[in-house]
Order: sequence, then structure tokens, then C-alpha cells
Amino acid sequence: MSSSPLSSAFPLTMASEDSTVRVVAIQGGATLARRVADLGLNVGSELRVRQRQGEGLVVSRGETRFALGVGMAHKILVCEA
Repeated sequence: MSSSPLSSAFPLTMASEDSTVRVVAIQGGATLARRVADLGLNVGSELRVRQRQGEGLVVSRGETRFALGVGMAHKILVCEA
């Protein structure tokens, strides 16, 4: 029996630099979910962790790069892609 992606999920803040991950859940209220969706970071999206900047991250989806603060990145749950 295979485990669900959510059972192996971890916060985006724990992803290694240069790793590719898939968004499996957004923890937070409607406002956060809307802000993340506006960036195009929906459940199922594949992201590449480009760089760690202090506690924040620079991630990319396709050719678009985003800088995410630690608070937002911690609420985005991902699994290895």
C-alpha cells in the first residue's frame, strides 16, 4: 500500500536548496490561500528551491522566481517531486 503525499509532507522551509518539490497543501486561512494562489503556487504545483536568503527562500515555478518569507514558506507543505 502506498502512502499519500500528505503523510510524507514537510514545510517548504525544510526543503534543500536546488531540490524540486510538489505542493501538497496550504496551511492557513483564506487570505493566505488566495495570496499563494495569486502567485500560481497551487496544490500540485512543482517548485524548485533556488536559494535560501536568511530564513526566507527563493523558489521558481517554470521561469518565474518568487521570494517567500519564512512565515509563508512554513505554511506551504510539500513533498519530494
